Amino acid sequence: MAIIPPKVSDRLALMIKKYQPILENAKNQDKNEADTVTVITQILTDVFGYDQFTEITKEFAIKNTFCDLAIKVDGTIKFLIEAKAIGIKLNDNHISQATTYGAKEGIDWVVLTNGIHWIIYKMNYGSKIVHKQISSFDFTALKPKSTADHEQLFILCKEGLKKDAIEEFHAYKKIVNSFFIGSIIMGESVLETIKRELRKSSPGLKIDDKEIESILKNEVLKREIIDSEYAADAQEQYRLVLKKAKKDLARRTQVAHNAKPEITEETATEEIAAKPSEEFTPDISD
Repeated sequence: MAIIPPKVSDRLALMIKKYQPILENAKNQDKNEADTVTVITQILTDVFGYDQFTEITKEFAIKNTFCDLAIKVDGTIKFLIEAKAIGIKLNDNHISQATTYGAKEGIDWVVLTNGIHWIIYKMNYGSKIVHKQISSFDFTALKPKSTADHEQLFILCKEGLKKDAIEEFHAYKKIVNSFFIGSIIMGESVLETIKRELRKSSPGLKIDDKEIESILKNEVLKREIIDSEYAADAQEQYRLVLKKAKKDLARRTQVAHNAKPEITEETATEEIAAKPSEEFTPDISD
């Protein structure tokens, strides 16, 4: 993922310490939405590095309605921010409201926050408009010197925009997640590796493929990792990635040897790492 400049990392560490008690105090006072937006605006300035007067727009007009905040850099809207009062628990209705704003305006990135909880969504515009959660964090739970926490914040920073940090984070999370890894584990190449290792323990042992699959599904992996909407998406995407990798490898081998090669899933799997999929984006939650 993107390298965070030391100057930005120092700022993040300092501002995490500054705003955590401010947010806690605002929550204890049950500040209303308008006051919460004021705090969020200051966070956008002090933490994320945006100019309050030229890059942060309040009450951004979207087709006869308004989104609370918008970040505009170099004349382009980078992301929309829908804010709720700090004491309100974010729910599905708020998510729908925030992402609907993004869809109406054709914005790729939407943030939903109550000042403490921040959720980032990627809007996908295909045959139908869908949104995927790529990150979420609790500002009051951040550790000032944690590299992982700084990475979560950096994708929203002005400096991060220049490095396409949010796109890089998105690409990373598309494949480095439990659903995609679960799909790889249940794939043919990993199953063959497991059987090979089992035979080392007992040479000549006859392995029941179905039993191995059953153990992985029912005893090793969590049920939702292999049996859920997100799991089904990951499995299909992994299948497509393997298919493409096989075709790419076959094409290159044909050019080199002028012969159609025999391509296995194991050889195709080796081709995947360099070209992760751009279509699968699971929900990533804390």
